[in-house]
Amino acid sequence: MRSRTLLPAAMLAAFLVSAPPTLAIVGGTESTQAYPFAGSFQPDYPRPSRPDGHGCGVQVLAPQWVLTASHCAGKNPTGARNGVPRGWKVRIGSLDTTAGGELAEVDHYYRLATVQDEGGFWGKDIALLHLKNPVKAKPVRIASTTPADGTPVRILGWGMTCADSNGPECYPTRLHEADTAVQPVSLCSAAAPAGELCIGSPDGKVVAANMDSGGPALVREGPEWTVAGVVSGPSGAGEPVLYTDVTRHAGWINGIISGKDVPPDDVIPNVEGSVGLGGCVGSIVRPPRAGWPDKALLLTNGHCVKGDRPAPGTALVDQPADFAVPIADRQGYPQATARANRLVYATMTGTDIALYRLDKTYAQLLFEGAKVFQLTSAPMRTGDQLTMMHSSGRWSCTAEAVVNRLREGGYELNNSVRYATSENCTPWQGQSGSPLLAADGVTVAGVHNTHNISGEMCTDNNPCEVQPDGTTTAVQGRSYGQQVDQIADCLSFPGTRLDLNRRGCTLTKP
Repeated sequence: MRSRTLLPAAMLAAFLVSAPPTLAIVGGTESTQAYPFAGSFQPDYPRPSRPDGHGCGVQVLAPQWVLTASHCAGKNPTGARNGVPRGWKVRIGSLDTTAGGELAEVDHYYRLATVQDEGGFWGKDIALLHLKNPVKAKPVRIASTTPADGTPVRILGWGMTCADSNGPECYPTRLHEADTAVQPVSLCSAAAPAGELCIGSPDGKVVAANMDSGGPALVREGPEWTVAGVVSGPSGAGEPVLYTDVTRHAGWINGIISGKDVPPDDVIPNVEGSVGLGGCVGSIVRPPRAGWPDKALLLTNGHCVKGDRPAPGTALVDQPADFAVPIADRQGYPQATARANRLVYATMTGTDIALYRLDKTYAQLLFEGAKVFQLTSAPMRTGDQLTMMHSSGRWSCTAEAVVNRLREGGYELNNSVRYATSENCTPWQGQSGSPLLAADGVTVAGVHNTHNISGEMCTDNNPCEVQPDGTTTAVQGRSYGQQVDQIADCLSFPGTRLDLNRRGCTLTKP
């Protein structure tokens, strides 16, 4: 699993911060009159990558309820379907994302579907956000029926206005709108299951765009606007955009708003101590001989390093680094944040590990309530029960075998641990570097690093096992973790200074 991609392609399409389906009003004009029911979703965590904090559009359906896209509400750390967010707010009824209207706190979210659902979430990409206090804005009604092809539609949003840049000038704080129409679904090249509307000009010159997700497709019923769809995406170049047909889910929406059919909150897995690294996972580890006043170490995979990876047979040692390290609480929100200021060591030969030194000590992180794990000095063994903790949950894995040699894309690893096939242990891309916790729950016994995706032999993302006689085997779906017990023997005593010449140190040298 050499890719640093956070999630498979279908799942990538679901999340706001980096997702292609969150789409902006292209070919529109700045609105001159506010729509009382329209609003901007502005979560504090994770904060969208624009100065005004806008992430998605919303529509008021009732005094304490707004409608948006499911993937917009998927920004909760564990990707839960239903639950209580932190730091989410909406600005309702203003033309400007930064002022005016009503600013309301979101205290609950309910998602009709998630990308983990069998069959995905296309055609069901909607969510309801409950507001802590009611707003005064007049709600918008759901359209009475699915609009036919050719139906005139008005689209709204504060999405990006640039196709090839993400500078501040690309993020309008003023609401934009455009008049367009419902098109035959055949004009949207993305697979469009039942429940999706294809909306925009046929040539794609008037469409929603990035960060318009959750915004409305409005149709006239008599003298007033009604909402027929919300931006879901994705879109190909020069074509309309997919919207989820809200009218098909009026029963689900009304059941929740009325209180008659409110789904229970998800049970949130304990992910305390996990560190999201934008495509990989890490953990804070304290070696056996390290003291609490020592600068803390972050452990992840060698293939997760920022910048060039270590070449086969080599290692990276003592290189500059500078990035934020958010250490999660039990629910995945940041409990403490440090900065990585030095890459101590990284290799993808023999094992697949990277160690970063932080700007805070173990004592400082402990004082701030962050979880600090112990780093093992013992190897993993066949039969070990392991907990793989990633940024959005946990897997219960069993070490089925210790593989003498594992080969992948020009790299060779020693004594890798193959997990037993189980529904409780099915890691995917984006979980590289996840700590493998021993039975005590506080010792990092290894790190997850790879998975055979397509069954190919020894290629990138398709590791193969090499027997002593040279026989190679590759099985699609097999996953592997790497040993980390060698690290302790290569650190000074006392402290966490790297010494590759120390007696007993077997890590690959530069």
